Amino acid sequence: MKEFAPIPLGEWVSDGIDRLTREYATAFDSISFVIYELIDALQSGLHAIPAPWFIVLLSLLAVLAAGWRRPGGWGLGLFTLVGLGLVWNLRLWDDLITTLSLVLASEALVLLVGIPLGIASAKSAMVERILRPVLDVMQTMPAFVYLVPAVIFFGLGLVPGVISTTIFALPPLIRLTSLGIRQVPRELVEAALAFGATWWQLLTKVQVPVALPAIMAGVNQSIMLGLSMVVIAAMIGAGGLGNVVLEGITQLDVGKGFVGGLAVVILAIVLDRITQSMGKIYQQKRKPR
Repeated sequence: MKEFAPIPLGEWVSDGIDRLTREYATAFDSISFVIYELIDALQSGLHAIPAPWFIVLLSLLAVLAAGWRRPGGWGLGLFTLVGLGLVWNLRLWDDLITTLSLVLASEALVLLVGIPLGIASAKSAMVERILRPVLDVMQTMPAFVYLVPAVIFFGLGLVPGVISTTIFALPPLIRLTSLGIRQVPRELVEAALAFGATWWQLLTKVQVPVALPAIMAGVNQSIMLGLSMVVIAAMIGAGGLGNVVLEGITQLDVGKGFVGGLAVVILAIVLDRITQSMGKIYQQKRKPR
């Protein structure tokens, strides 16, 4: 049986990446500079707050977000206080701040890109048809694959970690923003248009506020995916708690790997509960009494 030559798909992709690297090196350097400055500003700001004060402030935020009149709110605050206190005691505070800075920088880019794309997807059937297969590929692609082009374009360090994390965490926010906008009751839209609302007023005063619980769910999911990717990004020099876990794996040090993983879990639970609580509070405020 005659054998057919394989399609050189990998070579085409490699050639395309090499061409982009050569022709747009200045643009990539500019992007790298902006992202690095953002991470540096976040790290400097977070490090400027003494660890005990930071723990107390985040614990109070957790109580307020979950509701200070509810037992669950004080429970979340106590968990935040004890959990972050444990991370500080384990001498992992600097690594936690690095990881938190990476997550916040990535989430800022996710919000900047994801919400407009989600709105555009909800408003235009053509945009939705274009984005759907792209998002499917982004969500099913193995996480490690994102590290390769990030390293080629931006080298090693913090910046490629943020870029790969942003791409990995982007799809949930786009999908849930689009879903939330599409689920806004038609009666509200028609009433706003009947009162002479412009498209911008309709979007900012009706559609986005009503869709905010879905958008907050997308923010929550993107933060969780970002945390998982930040750990993987330690393989390309992103540092943080992921580096502690990676050292535990490479050195076959079970204890070190467990401690690093525990710190990641504590940070993930705190961020998850706070963002979930914020979405629930807003949703409850909008319920008619």
